[in-house]
Amino acid sequence: MDTYSTARRLALAATITASAVLLAACSTAESVTPGALADVEEKPTPQTEPTPTPERKPYTISFGGDVHFEGVLRTRLNANPKTALGPIAKVLSRSDLAMVNLETAITTGGTPAPGKQYTFRAPAAALTALKASGVDVASLANNHGMDYMQSGLTDSLAAIKRAKFPVVGVGRNEAEAYRPWRTTVNGNRVAIIGATQVLDAEFVGAWTASGDKAGLASAKNEARLIQEVRRARKNSDTVIVHLHWGTELQKCPNEAQRGLAPKLVAAGADVIVGGHAHILLGGGYLKNSYVNYGMGNFVFYNWGPETGRTGVLTLTINGRRVLKDQWTPASIQGGVPIPITGLGRQQAIANWKALRDCTGLAARPGQSG
Repeated sequence: MDTYSTARRLALAATITASAVLLAACSTAESVTPGALADVEEKPTPQTEPTPTPERKPYTISFGGDVHFEGVLRTRLNANPKTALGPIAKVLSRSDLAMVNLETAITTGGTPAPGKQYTFRAPAAALTALKASGVDVASLANNHGMDYMQSGLTDSLAAIKRAKFPVVGVGRNEAEAYRPWRTTVNGNRVAIIGATQVLDAEFVGAWTASGDKAGLASAKNEARLIQEVRRARKNSDTVIVHLHWGTELQKCPNEAQRGLAPKLVAAGADVIVGGHAHILLGGGYLKNSYVNYGMGNFVFYNWGPETGRTGVLTLTINGRRVLKDQWTPASIQGGVPIPITGLGRQQAIANWKALRDCTGLAARPGQSG
């Protein structure tokens, strides 16, 4: 065999050996460090599917009016907090969410507000009673929320924290008082803000939360309330504002109510509900938002032919759209709302719908009142 042929065979053998080494290296490189060799194609990185957004479906929220536990109601509360609200609890519990105005300081101590004719307070069992009756959130922003002044407020905040029960319109500082309670129901991100447009003139300064001072969220500070609504609008599907407003025993909304409602709607509120007047006022649509000007008394120690008319307002909502309003009429007996049945039910519903006549609100979204 000539020298040239021998050299070619040796060169070919060396080439085969080198290729085998390279292939082995490539195999090892792929299993240990993908992409370590420039001439090895990287394996595609598995793509994680994005978490699907839950489908948004309609939900229901029920509202009751003013609640405290004075007089005969304290007897009920002491006997059994879980049944203190009586049969209306079944109506509240049927909805996905339920809310009332808790018109009392939550304390057994404190000093009554000087010169105030009516001061309300209740033990922490009041929160147990609401929770057991299907209520999910309450507002303390009203003209009785600080009836026992700063010491009563301290007790109220402590009781709320211990009970882990959501209460809006009150806080250890301004930011906390105006901050919405947030929850998600049927895929809807819901934000609920509480504030009061009714405060005795001599207590406005002392009771209003401002800066680092504890207190109530005041709707008299319109700019601050509107700011909070706009902020909630940015990351919520439904924005609800619960207000304490109106004039006692006046059947139609006052100028302050009719002035504030359009501003809140313009800021992004989808629902505005409130009370204070001790009687029912009308509800309906302002553009595409739903407004109720007066829920009246609800669980209340004092009632009469007008002040004893009450009920539960249930709204069906999907995102920003209020699809339906439903009124469950009741009458206060022994301090608690008793649902009306039989022939009187339809008449009570008709009477409630007639209250819309002086509100400027419409029966359907987008209509003029």
